[in-house]
Amino acid sequence: MNRRLIAAIGTAALVVSVAACSSSSKSSSSSSSSSSSASGGKTLTVWLMTGDNPTDWVSSVTADFKAANPGDNINIQIQQWTNITQKVTAALSQNNPPDVIDIGNTNTPFYAASGGLMDITSLKSELGGDGWTPAMNGSAVYNGKQYAAPWYAGGRAVMYNKALWAKAGLTAAPTTMAEYEADLAKLKGTAGVSSALYLPGQYWYFFDGLLQQAGANIATQSGSTWSGTLNTPAALQAANTFKTLQAFGTAPKDQTEATQDTFFEKGNVATMIAMGYEEGAITTANPKLANQIGWFPIPSDTAGTPGKTFLGGSNLAISANSQNKTLAESFLKVALDQKNESAFAKDSGFLPNTSADYSALAGNAYAQAYEQAAPEAGYTPLVPTWSNVENAPNPITTLFLTPVLEGKSPTDSAAAADVQIASRLNQQQ
Repeated sequence: MNRRLIAAIGTAALVVSVAACSSSSKSSSSSSSSSSSASGGKTLTVWLMTGDNPTDWVSSVTADFKAANPGDNINIQIQQWTNITQKVTAALSQNNPPDVIDIGNTNTPFYAASGGLMDITSLKSELGGDGWTPAMNGSAVYNGKQYAAPWYAGGRAVMYNKALWAKAGLTAAPTTMAEYEADLAKLKGTAGVSSALYLPGQYWYFFDGLLQQAGANIATQSGSTWSGTLNTPAALQAANTFKTLQAFGTAPKDQTEATQDTFFEKGNVATMIAMGYEEGAITTANPKLANQIGWFPIPSDTAGTPGKTFLGGSNLAISANSQNKTLAESFLKVALDQKNESAFAKDSGFLPNTSADYSALAGNAYAQAYEQAAPEAGYTPLVPTWSNVENAPNPITTLFLTPVLEGKSPTDSAAAADVQIASRLNQQQ
């Protein structure tokens, strides 16, 4: 068993998983792994996260894998996001772990540093890596080595209610943040609108995009030491923008965006910062909104250039202790080929790992809006200890965003958050 991974299990118990941008479909989970099947061939075990298993895509990948590996089988097991970091860390420490694992992109450095992932640098070209979108591939590389393959990505865009938009006399999507704020002012004064923008005060994923847009960071590294950098002019500017936007609605200042779709579905919220899968939840709850939802990129200060956003998503990795590495490599080649990568994008609405496959997103309004923003997207610090920052209580939200929205000193709040961010990032893994 890998000693670094054994040690990491204790660390993983203290952190929360970084949620990739997947939907919330319900599936059973299993943690067993098998290296041989009743027919005498080998069985490849693949862990996919709930929502990352569209039926048609699974059928296609399974058939292609079996065609490429006659006599061998594949066992796809669906895992839940709750406590997944600890579960994956424990599994990777075993001598017979799942062979291929679907992991949140910002968690890749954690597993790579623990020794749990196979170095696939030599396979990159065979997997189509020469065409991977650089922004997506950034999360799959650690210390200059390729430890995973980027699979899909997505980020936030503006979801809007077309009927309320028309009622306010608005006919075109804004191209700058100033135009968006002007539109929100009109919407706020429109009868029947409860929130021009429903923006929960602890929506830090959106705030991270504003930070990037302002040229700021959550933290910076000097040598081996991290420092929180929210108490800087650029970060405070981003916080002020967040506060201005939050005031256009009635969302609580001390809650996350987890249930925001339940407010939009009522039909009186004009706009919301959302992920594509939230539209499905909303129209299922309120079918009357099925043809009333539109999307546009979060604006920046420059017309024609979308605002920066946090890029969420998932990578596919091979366990370092896999007993079926050749089959695992074959699975990655099949799952990431143009046919299956495009099929997953079409089924899920998330961006594929190369812009050459964006044609699969035709007709998906969310995806077409976000693909404009993807080149401007970025990440939180891609380091093994990043999950410590997100561990509740998250200092970005509880020490900074919510206090600022409640009228407390921005500089004092930022300074308090910076202390906690630095402490968590500098913890030993």
